[in-house]
Amino acid sequence: MASNYNPSNVPQNPNDPPTPTADATSPGPVQSPGGSSGQPALSGRHPMYRGIRKRSGKWVSEIREPRKTTRIWLGTYPTPEMAAAAYDAAALALKGHDTALNFPNSRLTYPTPASASASDIRAAAASAAEAARVRTESESSSRGAQQAQEQEQETNVGTTSRVEEEFVDEEELLNMPNLLVDMAGGMLVSPPRIESNSSSDESGGGGDNLWSYT
Repeated sequence: MASNYNPSNVPQNPNDPPTPTADATSPGPVQSPGGSSGQPALSGRHPMYRGIRKRSGKWVSEIREPRKTTRIWLGTYPTPEMAAAAYDAAALALKGHDTALNFPNSRLTYPTPASASASDIRAAAASAAEAARVRTESESSSRGAQQAQEQEQETNVGTTSRVEEEFVDEEELLNMPNLLVDMAGGMLVSPPRIESNSSSDESGGGGDNLWSYT
């Protein structure tokens, strides 16, 4: 009679490694380079401006067309302000004046594209970016001039303070006004009259003189 020998019924040695099962050998989820599974990598988006992202050290701008899955490329710019202004001009043309902008105060200054075509919108976006560059450079120049003026004023104030500390009012020290009045009054007074002794007085006359005594 044959025995029912089943290898799975044989108890395993506790020191042996566990036998892999079909579930253990199935491939698991692949983790992204950023860390946990399914976590998207950083896209380079700006923390404040919308519609722009950083790529290769520069800032690119693009916008999705309404009710479409396609995007319009608006260009690559050296500063985030220029890329953000390009997005604003395109957003106004495609979504209207009620859309959220990066620079709401510049809403009325953005150029209007000649048509709704991608080329015209891209041209208006480039014009808005150039205007933002000029405005940024002008503001930087104004801030630099203001800082230089403030530093010059601080230097002048310090110099004036040192001069005031070193200044001595000689007129107040010498009481100059009263001194001049006293000198003028002294010049108006006649000098005392000196009378000389006669020869008779010098010969020992009876008159009193400075040398007489009792």
